[in-house]
Amino acid sequence: MLSWEERRQLVKTANLYYIEGLTQEQIAKKVGVSRPIISKQLQKAKEYGIVEIFIKDESLHTVELEKQLSDRFNLKDAVVVPTASSSSELSKKAVGQAAAHYVSKKLKNVKKVGISWGTTLAQFVKEYPYERNEKIKIVPLVGGMGSQEVDIHANQLAYELAKKMHGSCSYLYVPAVIESEELKDRLVNMTDVKEVLDEAKTVDIALVGIGNPYQENSILKAVGYLKEKDIEEFRKVGAVGDISSRFIDANGQPIHHKINEKVIGITLDELKKIKTVIGVVEGIGKKESILGALKGNYLDVLIIDEPTATAILNL
Repeated sequence: MLSWEERRQLVKTANLYYIEGLTQEQIAKKVGVSRPIISKQLQKAKEYGIVEIFIKDESLHTVELEKQLSDRFNLKDAVVVPTASSSSELSKKAVGQAAAHYVSKKLKNVKKVGISWGTTLAQFVKEYPYERNEKIKIVPLVGGMGSQEVDIHANQLAYELAKKMHGSCSYLYVPAVIESEELKDRLVNMTDVKEVLDEAKTVDIALVGIGNPYQENSILKAVGYLKEKDIEEFRKVGAVGDISSRFIDANGQPIHHKINEKVIGITLDELKKIKTVIGVVEGIGKKESILGALKGNYLDVLIIDEPTATAILNL
């Protein structure tokens, strides 16, 4: 176990080497130790998870997939992440790392970042580096989901991301889906809720995930928001997936279903007006859902694993 002082020294050395770009020799002179000691400290920083190395694979194949996605769906940018493992957990980690790397480089002149919910976005936040962006505020784009899966709620992800950036955040203390439209209308007009929803409309960057309600591991099913009756109705009206708990059909149009009227969060039309919407998605089981989101023109940037990117282009 590292002492506080040891950890502080490792962070300082890693910062000088990886962020400020000093050589090991320069760092050794700066802090008054030998170069081998600096080398050992950098290795130790990796072993204790203080430093994680992200390898950006610029292989011809992934670059070509990125170009095809950008051209076909009129995206500003696409990042296709090679996934050497068939493990969904490792694939999600790779997409989260790529998204963290991408977003951290795009924050110049950004004042507000909106974030939705989900396991892939949670991995993005986990992989995000600690940095100084005190002027940035993180805003949840949708309400919470009861007492289950709390670690992937928008409020929790907003808090964790703000902590990583040394910034601030807002909280939306309401459920994502309300029991009745009448209750939802009352809640969205409460001052605290309305202020956060108004903030969500004005973010510079929105980070969203995409879900498939038919998957066995659907979070909305797991937390009880979707019943079997809803799933059957979704099939009848042609739902293919959701963006921030708003359900769409294969062409990206909002489905005609009461659940869309009970959501507390940013609307799909409001999402389209945000300057940069970044979709962070992993999993071939979501290919039709992602295609619907792309056809609906909700995304400006797509960060995705290679097998799913290939599957979407072959649909």
